[in-house]
Amino acid sequence: MFCLVCFDIVDDKVRYKAAKVLKGYGYRVQKSVFECPELTEKQYLKLKDRLENLIDATEDSVRYYRQCRACLGEFEFSGIGEAPSADEYGIL
Repeated sequence: MFCLVCFDIVDDKVRYKAAKVLKGYGYRVQKSVFECPELTEKQYLKLKDRLENLIDATEDSVRYYRQCRACLGEFEFSGIGEAPSADEYGIL
């Protein structure tokens, strides 16, 4: 599956750790946004668990946007960067 992960984390150290975790699953496209293009369901649940154990749920947030192939085909952006290719990602 393709998953877009966005976060707003107050503490610098926790934010750094969250980014480090996410780099193991995908790549950074903006300062607090990662694209995780090839996750299995098991990897997705592990990623989510790892991030939930890092953050302070009273002041931080992490959002997970799971995308299907059709949704990736409708992706739009402006400025620098590259659009993810719907052909590269499978559907689970």
